[in-house]
Amino acid sequence: MLILGLIGYPIGHSVSPAMHNAAMEHLGVEGIYLALEVRPQSLRDAVFGAKALGFKGLNVTIPFKEEVAKFFRLGEFASKIKAVNTLDLERMLGYNTDAIGFIKALEEKIDPSDKVVLVVGAGGVGKAIAYALLEKGSEVIITNRTMTKGIQLAENLSKYGDCRFHPYEKIGELEGELDIIVNATPLGMEGFERKIPVPEELLHDVLVFDTVYNPPETPLIRKAKEGGCKVVNGLDMLVYQGAESLRIWIGREPPIDVMREAVRKALGL
Repeated sequence: MLILGLIGYPIGHSVSPAMHNAAMEHLGVEGIYLALEVRPQSLRDAVFGAKALGFKGLNVTIPFKEEVAKFFRLGEFASKIKAVNTLDLERMLGYNTDAIGFIKALEEKIDPSDKVVLVVGAGGVGKAIAYALLEKGSEVIITNRTMTKGIQLAENLSKYGDCRFHPYEKIGELEGELDIIVNATPLGMEGFERKIPVPEELLHDVLVFDTVYNPPETPLIRKAKEGGCKVVNGLDMLVYQGAESLRIWIGREPPIDVMREAVRKALGL
C-alpha cells in the first residue's frame, strides 16, 4: 500500500488529502494520503519517523520548506534555492514542484517574460517563484517584512537574472512600475491573519497572483478585483504542483481534471 502525506504547521487549511486520494482512486492505486500536523521542534523526528513507518513520500508546507532541505539530497532545482516541498523518502531526495505549479498557472493568464514582478515573501515558496520567474525572463523585485532575509534572497538570485530587493514598508513607491504582483506569504490564508500584503494603491492595472487557495477569494483577491485587476488564486498552482509530486512518487501521468475537481469540491466550489 502506498502511504503519502503532508507535513506542516498549522495544517487544517489543506485540501491536499482530498486531491491526492481522488487521484490515486482514479488511477487504481491502493494508497492513502494523510495530513500530519508537526510542531517545529519535532520536524526531524517526524520526517524520519514517517520513513520508518513506510511512507513513500511527503509534501512539505509552511513553515518547513527550507528547514527540511537540510536532511535530504536535493534535485537540481531545489539545490539552487535550498527549499523543497516534495520528499521521496525511499531515496531520501528532496524536490521543489512549487515553481512548476506556479508557472503553469501563471502562463494560463499571462506570459511573464519581460514583465516586472513584485514577489511578496522570501520564504520557501517565494524563493521558488522568484527563481522560476527569472528563468522566464522576468524582472523580479523581492520584498519581505524581514529585510535581511529579503536582501539575501535577492542577492542570491541576482546571478540568475534581473533581481533586486525593495523595502516592505516602501512598496507603495512601486505604483505604476509593476505588471504582476505575487503574494508568496500566508497572509489571508485560513488560520492566518486576514489582511492584504500590499498597499491598495498598487492594485490597479496589474495581474495579482495569490498563492493562497483557502479561502479561494482572499482579502487580496477581493481588493484586486475591486481595483479592476486580473487575478489568479492558488488553486491551479496547488493542482499542478501536486500533480508533479505524484508523478515523482508513482511515475505515472496524474489526472489533472480529477485533482482539480476534488480541490474545488473540498473548498465548496
